[in-house]
Amino acid sequence: MATSQRVVIIGAGIVGTNIADELVSRGWTDVTVVEQGPLRMPGGSTSHAPGLVFQTNASKTMTLFARYTVEKFLSIEKEGESCFNQVGGLEIATTPERVEELKRKLGYAHSYGIDAKIITKEECQKLYPGLNTDLVLAGLHIPTDGLALAARAVELLIERTRAAGVKYIELTPVTGIDKADGRVTGVITPDATIPADIVISCAGFWGVEIGKMVGLPVPLLPMAHQYAKTTPVPHTNGVLTNGHAETNGHTNGVVKPNSARLPILRYQDQDLYYREHGEQYGIGYYGHRPIPVDAASLAQATEDVSEHKMPSRLDFTTEDFDPAWKLSQELLPALKGCEIADGFNGIFSFTPDGGPLVGQAPHLDGFYVAEAVWVTHSAGVARAVAEVLTDGRSRIDLAECEIARFEQVQLTSAYVSETSQQNFVEIYDILHPHQPRESPRNMRVSPFFARQEQLGAFFLEVGGWERPFWYESNAKLLDELPEEWKPVERDAWSARYYSPIAAAEAWKTRNAVAMYDMTPLRRLEISGKGAVDLLKRMTTGNVSRKPGAVTYTLLLNEHGGVRSDITVARLEDELFQVGVNGPVDTAYFTREARLQSQSTPDRPAHVRDITGATCCVGLWGPLAREVMQEVSPDDFSNKGLTYFRTKRATIAGIPVTVMRLSYVGERGWEIYASADNGLRLWDALWKAGQPHGIIAAGRSAFNSLRLEKGFRSWGTDMTTEHDPFESGLDFAVKADKAEFVGKAALEGRSKDTVSRRLRCLTVDDGRSVVLGKEPVFVAGKAEGYVTSAAFGYTVRKPVAYAYLPSSVQEGDAVEIEYFGRRIAATVTPEPLYDPSMSRLRG
Repeated sequence: MATSQRVVIIGAGIVGTNIADELVSRGWTDVTVVEQGPLRMPGGSTSHAPGLVFQTNASKTMTLFARYTVEKFLSIEKEGESCFNQVGGLEIATTPERVEELKRKLGYAHSYGIDAKIITKEECQKLYPGLNTDLVLAGLHIPTDGLALAARAVELLIERTRAAGVKYIELTPVTGIDKADGRVTGVITPDATIPADIVISCAGFWGVEIGKMVGLPVPLLPMAHQYAKTTPVPHTNGVLTNGHAETNGHTNGVVKPNSARLPILRYQDQDLYYREHGEQYGIGYYGHRPIPVDAASLAQATEDVSEHKMPSRLDFTTEDFDPAWKLSQELLPALKGCEIADGFNGIFSFTPDGGPLVGQAPHLDGFYVAEAVWVTHSAGVARAVAEVLTDGRSRIDLAECEIARFEQVQLTSAYVSETSQQNFVEIYDILHPHQPRESPRNMRVSPFFARQEQLGAFFLEVGGWERPFWYESNAKLLDELPEEWKPVERDAWSARYYSPIAAAEAWKTRNAVAMYDMTPLRRLEISGKGAVDLLKRMTTGNVSRKPGAVTYTLLLNEHGGVRSDITVARLEDELFQVGVNGPVDTAYFTREARLQSQSTPDRPAHVRDITGATCCVGLWGPLAREVMQEVSPDDFSNKGLTYFRTKRATIAGIPVTVMRLSYVGERGWEIYASADNGLRLWDALWKAGQPHGIIAAGRSAFNSLRLEKGFRSWGTDMTTEHDPFESGLDFAVKADKAEFVGKAALEGRSKDTVSRRLRCLTVDDGRSVVLGKEPVFVAGKAEGYVTSAAFGYTVRKPVAYAYLPSSVQEGDAVEIEYFGRRIAATVTPEPLYDPSMSRLRG
């Protein structure tokens, strides 16, 4: 976008001021920040945030956000004092389970480039004198963690952005948003309407109310979190290494950054964290009951806001903190000589999945949000937003943060409230990567749900959908499994949310026929005279072939990064069915169709989400054709329907759309019907398949089979951080095609020019299963991390994919770090199964 765009940022907290700074540093000249409170102390979460920055996270995106926050805050300084006190971070384990969790966390650090190490309890005490080592088993030390001095950072950011031309308007609430023709045009205040081409809501928990002004659900819940300060701690047992009292962090923004000397400390087994405030201790507690707050009920910040009087600070509830105080005195015995001097319940924003809310409103161009962003990730999110506005994309993939990522059912107030409170309770819990929510459940089920329950389906919830991962009815098949198909014994962690039944389901898929419920995969109907124009412009493949063609293709951003992989089926001249990866893709297609229809009214395109109105069965296996012949008069031979073709047909009298696709590597079809006919379709196929040994199979087998075939999964195996050549998807790019989004960026790139490539790894011992995100070491150095992994039942060994330097070649030895131990693996040619495609093409 042009640097002359008029930008209005709502909120002068740590996020809003950082975004203003990132924009002016890129040459933007017309930026206004509107703040409802006084600039010296806006009164939101920034004004009371304890400022602990622990960088390591299971999410690469959040880790990189935090890493940049550290880098930037270290660079914000005045008179030799920076806004970050890099005292390091120490996470202690007091249970064997937490020790293992720290080993996994060490793996995340290695995967994402954070310096960290596991240390003994004696080393913990050396770093943190006064720890009760009778409780401590081990620790994770991250030297680059520390304390962000948020209030001071905001003050200095305002000072330097003002000097660069940013206009600040304080004590001014936003009362509305002006818009016209699907675009934002201004921000309404009691005194005036501020013209704007771009509005960015950085209002924190007040962002819920700002969103309502434009009809945008902002799925966050303000929650009270307890924080207390002790009286000065007696200098016994070396608990404190300094005696420097800290000047109040909110009085004129003055902070002595060296007042803390000890590492920030997390005691996650008891939901506690600690930091120094001079001679006092600050104690944060997540173990109390959830205390949700209605954002609309919170008063606005006024001129007389102070450290003890601000909208985001509620009265301290002593009874909630009593358990924390006892636990803290056990861990740090010197605290027995003090009392609680001050405490409050500070309000922070929680979301249904724990991630921030970032991006453009799907229905209103120019309106952006950056909400539910904690100090830890503030500068990283701000840079990402600035990059989106100035460069058209963030260097860090934002899929986990997109405001449009939620399904409609996940935007209801009931869902947001329950899941956000659950996230508060679980924030320090040890959670398995496959662990589902216990509630709410059964929000979205396919028409086959009743039959799946009868077959003993084990469901995991993904995106609000109940998805079968295996069926207990297939347990009897384990006795029939040939020796070469029998599953290996797994360690306790990889065996969670897994069943050896998946091996039997994979065996049946490869040797007979299986039915997979593919209903949750999102489907769009794109129609109109301009439908083909829209798809040609947005995709990398040839989607303009005659009706009956199905195309696997990519959506790229302007920089050539993979924003999604999709299938485009041309049903009629002006009607396409498009399989996409979720709500973000839907928002993208909808916006582009609207813009095209406005610019070329004679070539309109219309986008409709048909997922809930339809259902899909994947019928795959060498005997799939025999099943179809039992129930349909249509021709499903190679002559009747070749690979990557589609046609309308009937099955047991049910109108269906059939596509010859397969993500498990066996011949067969995706069969679509209206939802009201779904149960009839399932029953007809099930009955016809009985003589051929048909089974229902789940996602565990599906994931194993698709990895054996080398099929990528968007969001794990490739994101906007990867281009088609790096991810091995260049076959989906038609370089001779006319202009499409991202084409110019791919000029000059090839497999030979990339610095990294997605590689297939097989585990040498044939039995050590990993789950994903584990670091991969080449010649002793962490060079990548696992994207997807599974046990390959057909090839009899664990399979993993990872991005590795291009210098790494097939046949090279690598190591995968799993719970602190190195597992030998080999870079292997792909696909592992059916490289000639004879099974798929029949």
